[in-house]
Amino acid sequence: MINRRNFIKKTSLATGALMSQTNLLVQHKPFVSSSNNDLALKIYATNWGWKGTITKFCKASKDEGYDGVEIWVPKEQSQRDEFFDAVAKYNLSYGFLAGNHGKTFEENLDVFQQQLDTACALKPDFVNCHSGKDFFTPEQSQQFFDYSLQKKTPFPIYHETHRGRILFHPQITKKCLEDNKDLNITLDISHWCCVSESLLVDQQDAVDLALSRTGHVHSRIGFQEGPQVPDHRVPEFEQAVTAHFDWWDVIVNQKKKSNTPLTMTTEFGPPHYMWTLPYSKQAVADQWEINVHMMRLWRERYG
Repeated sequence: MINRRNFIKKTSLATGALMSQTNLLVQHKPFVSSSNNDLALKIYATNWGWKGTITKFCKASKDEGYDGVEIWVPKEQSQRDEFFDAVAKYNLSYGFLAGNHGKTFEENLDVFQQQLDTACALKPDFVNCHSGKDFFTPEQSQQFFDYSLQKKTPFPIYHETHRGRILFHPQITKKCLEDNKDLNITLDISHWCCVSESLLVDQQDAVDLALSRTGHVHSRIGFQEGPQVPDHRVPEFEQAVTAHFDWWDVIVNQKKKSNTPLTMTTEFGPPHYMWTLPYSKQAVADQWEINVHMMRLWRERYG
């Protein structure tokens, strides 16, 4: 039988060894721009996993060099007041998440419509939709797209490629994009790596279409067995990191060619997205530090 105390001691030492390697940058091929135009890039921080107040979150985001923040639409007026005071104080842009929940399709659609209406009324830079469920019929899913596409807003509305949602799979997304020419997405391709148990080399048609319709990126690194590597800075996951930057390079080049802006949110998550040690539940890396590091990689690579 494994001795629990010895196990925790050994795994803690292993974590220390892992963390000691985090100053090593995974070496990918240099970014080759297809255009000399500057990229209009804005990078947002996520408050997913943040333990303090929204005001402290906004201050920390500003201090690290983020352009803005991405959060779920605040439900209460007091929360909205604090949020808008904070983004004004620290001169931050903001994007909102809108989603759905419920026991029935009708409940899910109603919640989605309410959240999207609320988000749009608060005039963000963009709205990122967690749309529908992966088990909805194509006809049901289309109602989510129809509701967002009929909105006339000065800012974009995106639908995220996310497990459990309508766009959970590359081929499902391909069909949705083909059927809805004005539909644009938030690309969180880490989910597709997990769903497909691959780095998607055999689904290039769907990936290419998704890249061409991406307006917003969630820059978490997934791999063949999960939606988040424990730490993208270590050499063990170089293949996955390189694959993600190859995809992001394509998006950046497309935006530079068309002279259109790109937004990105660093979105490595807390436990249990973040790996933890058995028994102690100790996170193997620091979520905030990893997100900041990814933000800086984007700054260095894309300007």
